[in-house]
Amino acid sequence: MNSNSFCSTPCSHAANNPPWLGLAVLLLAGFVTIFDLFVVNIAIPSIQDQLGASFTEIGFIVAAYELAFGVLLITGGRLGDLFGRRRLFIIGMTSFTVASALCGVAPNAPLLIVARVAQGLAAALLFPQVYASIRVNFDGDNSRRAFGLLGMTLGLAAIAGQILGGWMVHADLFQLGWRSIFLINIPIGLLAVAAARYIPETRADQSSSLDGAGVMLISLALSLLLIPLIQSAEHGWPPSSLASLAAAAAFLGVFYLHQEKRRCTGHAPLVDMQLLTQPRFALGTLLVLLVYSTASSFFLCFALLLQSGLGLSPLYAGSIFAPASVGFVAASLGAPRLVARYGTRAITVGSFLYALSFAWLIAQIASSGTELTPTYLIPALTLLGASQGLIMTPLLNLVLGFVDETQAGMASGVISSTQQVGAALGIAVVGLLFNNGRTSDSATSTIAEQYISAFAMGMLYNMAAALLISLLLLALSRTSQH
Repeated sequence: MNSNSFCSTPCSHAANNPPWLGLAVLLLAGFVTIFDLFVVNIAIPSIQDQLGASFTEIGFIVAAYELAFGVLLITGGRLGDLFGRRRLFIIGMTSFTVASALCGVAPNAPLLIVARVAQGLAAALLFPQVYASIRVNFDGDNSRRAFGLLGMTLGLAAIAGQILGGWMVHADLFQLGWRSIFLINIPIGLLAVAAARYIPETRADQSSSLDGAGVMLISLALSLLLIPLIQSAEHGWPPSSLASLAAAAAFLGVFYLHQEKRRCTGHAPLVDMQLLTQPRFALGTLLVLLVYSTASSFFLCFALLLQSGLGLSPLYAGSIFAPASVGFVAASLGAPRLVARYGTRAITVGSFLYALSFAWLIAQIASSGTELTPTYLIPALTLLGASQGLIMTPLLNLVLGFVDETQAGMASGVISSTQQVGAALGIAVVGLLFNNGRTSDSATSTIAEQYISAFAMGMLYNMAAALLISLLLLALSRTSQH
């Protein structure tokens, strides 16, 4: 998104009278979009039971939101530049509210997946306006305070997704069960739309035309890549899946050529491929992809283990998640100081601790078996959340620091999209391992044993990815020194 060029009115507004009421509305929108990333994990076992969803379908219920969100984030930012950020905020919030209502009344898994896609697309229109509006309406100390409040809000949204979401499903409010986690967005959305008048309208002075063909090409490529990966957990690799992967590679190639043609003819590309020719930024983008591929996949598998495998209630399962979220928020707050003092080494240590936390969880769960006491996992979960916090926020700042200021908007869009695509990819890969681990000895083992085996199998990817992240960070540290 191009937020480096904007009109003078918001700047004087930021200096003299920053819109704190408008910030509250923006924070509310940021909260619900991130809340819906996390809350669905705690509700997945209930959704699976009530709708009779297959493992492939629950993978899509989680990944569809993230993939749609990631693919259109850059476009959402540019639409705000072109037509006004408050206007796009209202359109995005209204669409998100309608899509949430459709999720809440979905009668079966396929329609819920479609509604989740719509929810992700709406979030992609909404979320970039939050960042851009804060950037243009606040400056200096006010800007630091505003972004600090945003970071805290997004962290609290992740925690609330586990604890509040678990309570809502467990309490069975109005006998809605899991549907309440989506329907609660309706009053929140209506309130945000009504209060949007407190957000000053801003737009870029100059903004390039939208690259609609680029959006279509990258959407097709990523869909054709991820759909067979998620389906392979239950259906293996029929010729149609292999053909889909080949088509995905072809569309990615066409996307690359299309972006280069736009750049060479003076039109702004959706993604400037020259960014990815910069070794440090390209390596940083790969790191972001790997880090985010481990996050949603872990929460999904752990929720299935606790609820479907061990029979815990959503509330109890959500409370077991909480230490990881608290550890994440605490470490995220302290990470900037550690990175300022120790540089990339602090993030590297965090990644080694991240790998250790997965190894600890795998060993603890596998050795305890069906006698597992979930509360004994809290130390390992706290380490997992804290190490994740030491990596995620400082890594994003580090990678964005590799590009020139003139490319900051484009690079932010690339990294934001990579986060969500990485999350969807992680669900696909870990879901395949998880399902294979669950079905490999299903004839001779109990349900609990199947889910314990499945969790250990799925988390082997996360542990390996965390170790690879550590090695790549070491390489990045060496390149930074030269």
